[in-house]
Amino acid sequence: MSLCGTDQNKKRLIKRLNRIEGQVRGLSRMVESDRDCIEVLRQVVSVSGAVRGVWLQIVSDHLRGCIQRSAMENENQSQLIDELIDHLNKIR
Repeated sequence: MSLCGTDQNKKRLIKRLNRIEGQVRGLSRMVESDRDCIEVLRQVVSVSGAVRGVWLQIVSDHLRGCIQRSAMENENQSQLIDELIDHLNKIR
């Protein structure tokens, strides 16, 4: 199954992921150049928040797209919901 969002949502996600990729490269340079721990930690928190934002967007698209469409068409919504619950249970 492919991503549920629109092409516009996919473009936004790709932009966000490219930005995160740049943040991670910057984080790597910070470690290589022996920056202060607190500066590195702040950047790690920033990257974590950005990744969490991407996760939330994909979950939202999945709920509004795949699961909603499946419920309306009376198809495999139980399987999709079980998959999402299983995924959510793995988050720590």
